[in-house]
Order: sequence, then C-alpha cells, then structure tokens
Amino acid sequence: MMLKQIADVRFPTRWATFRLLSFQAIRTNTKTGEETQETALALVLGDIHGPPPMVRIHSQCLTGEVFHSLRCDCHDQLHLALRMIASQDAGLLIYEHQEGRGIGLMEKLRAYELQDCGLDTVEANLCLGHAADSRDYALAVEVIRFLGVQSLRLISNNPEKVAAVRSAGIGIVERIAADVPATPHSAHYLATKREKLGHLAAGAALGPLKAASVAAHGAAPALSCGASTCLDKEFAPNSRGGSWQMS
Repeated sequence: MMLKQIADVRFPTRWATFRLLSFQAIRTNTKTGEETQETALALVLGDIHGPPPMVRIHSQCLTGEVFHSLRCDCHDQLHLALRMIASQDAGLLIYEHQEGRGIGLMEKLRAYELQDCGLDTVEANLCLGHAADSRDYALAVEVIRFLGVQSLRLISNNPEKVAAVRSAGIGIVERIAADVPATPHSAHYLATKREKLGHLAAGAALGPLKAASVAAHGAAPALSCGASTCLDKEFAPNSRGGSWQMS
C-alpha cells in the first residue's frame, strides 16, 4: 500500500484542539478483492509517543453522525471516544470512509428497508449480496504505523479491529469498551452485533480473539414485506430500486 499524507491542519472541537491529518491510498480490499482509492482522517491530540495512547478506529456513519439516527450507536461512540481522548490530553482517532460496514450509503439504506421488514443488520447485508461486514482495517493500521504508534489502548468492542491491530505488529495494552446506552430503536441492532459479529461486552478478557463467523448463519431467509420478499427483484443483489418521475 502506498500511503500519502494530504494535509495537516489545526482542528478545534468542543472537546479539544486536535491536529487533523488526511491520508489517501490506493489498495486492494482484503475482503472484496477490489482495488480502490481510499481516504482516512486522523485526529491527533498531544503526545502519542509517550505512554500508550487511547486510539479509536471509527467508520463513517452519515445517518448517525450527521442526522443523529437512533438506529445505531455510531454517533454516541464517536463522541464517547473523543471525550475519552480529550480527558487524557493525548490520543488518536482514525476516521475511515467505510459507510454501512463498507457497502456505501445507498446500499446501507436498502439494508435499512429490509430491516424495517424484520431482518436484522447481518441478514439484510447478506440478502443484498454483501458480506455481513465488508470493512477491513489495513488503511487504519497503516496510518497508525505511519504516525509511529507502537502500542496503544484500543477503544473498541469489535474483535476484527483488535485482530487487525495485532496482526500489524502493534501492541494492545488495554481494550477500552465503547459501550453507550441503547435506545428502543438500537437495542436489536446492538444485540445482533454481539450475537452474530462477536462484539465484546465491557470487561471481556482480551485474549486470542476471532470474530464470530457469520457463515454459520447461512443466507438470510426470505421475508414477506408487503408485496415484496427479500429475494424479489427490487432487493436482488446489485439491482436498483424504483424511480421517481418529476413533473
């Protein structure tokens, strides 16, 4: 991977004044095999080369972070991580452009439609022909290595992030839970992340970790949703939805 730093700016926020660095890389996604140009941001606070800093790898969520959707915990996790880092006067947040666990905003909204029909977040992605989680974290760990961080305290519940950091030879001295209160709208989503994606509870031991295999869950079941089912043309993999005629 060829990583290129694009900018380095002063970035005042409600929590602290960070340095905001932007990065660009052309790389092959280890899960999809597609070669793409990817971008990421790094919010850096204080001295990250002293004691192991708090680090959060965070994936973009426009619906949660811009519109404050209650369907997920992304907005609250982002703010939690920034507050934690600011409280230590040092740390790093990597912000990756991997909307909808890597499927993009439009496909994420199609998955939301299926969730409104009764599928969970994993079943909906599989139904649309995607992996349960299409993200990988190669760019994020390359940014961490570029910044010279050799060991860290990782703010995450996701075992795949733990595995990605460790496989890059970066030490994790502590896993800090990224737990935020559930809402009636997010409770099933959070339960699915724990039960099907192996997300860790607060206080879970940081031993040898491996993400839960969603292959064991098989394909998503067909589900009636009005006149449509999960496997109807409207929801077939890579198909387009309906169109609007403007007058």
